[in-house]
Amino acid sequence: MVRFENVGMRYGTGPEVLHDVSLDLASGSFHFLTGPSGAGKTTLLRLMYLADRPTRGLISLFDQDISRLRRRDLADLRRKIGVVFQDFRLLGHLSTFDNVALPLRVAGIAESRVKKNVTELLEWVGLAEKLNARPVTLSGGQQQRVAIARAVIARPQLLLADEPTGNVDDAMANRLLRLFEELNRFGTTLVIATHNEQLASQRRFKRIHLVNGEVASPEGVSA
Repeated sequence: MVRFENVGMRYGTGPEVLHDVSLDLASGSFHFLTGPSGAGKTTLLRLMYLADRPTRGLISLFDQDISRLRRRDLADLRRKIGVVFQDFRLLGHLSTFDNVALPLRVAGIAESRVKKNVTELLEWVGLAEKLNARPVTLSGGQQQRVAIARAVIARPQLLLADEPTGNVDDAMANRLLRLFEELNRFGTTLVIATHNEQLASQRRFKRIHLVNGEVASPEGVSA
């Protein structure tokens, strides 16, 4: 599903943010991405969802070398990937319901199914009473849950999440983790970046641990 071979990444003429990162994540696996602030977690996720190209090294997604793909092919790959951004990136002119429904509507799903699936998911994340609310009226934790719902609604083949539980309490964090686990049981490959060591250690899932831009522990890198 995801393969990095000796990947290095720098922005402009600055120092490398990632150094010789190699990992191999199997289809259907679940990994926590951990490490201190500045370790390179967000940069690693950006490479996985094709927001950036590596400075050096090889990245393959879905068994395809991304350096050999045309722009149109990259767009096709992105449609298989769900992303939970740390800054949410909700569309301010759309309601909670319409933000979450957007991936299904883009995919041409029938509106009756859109209504059913979106309503059920928003109930699950505790936002049943916020269907018509605009993002500006929601708290940070509520916006986080809308962003998560939007990322998972279409059951992507690969889900990447940057601190998805950072703005919610422990009870909701565990509920959201159960949602991710359910997706994983249906075959979605997940990479969840988190600073919450307790949350990660309570689960049986493997770990990619970054320190200073390098994979510091081999545990869980291959699956």
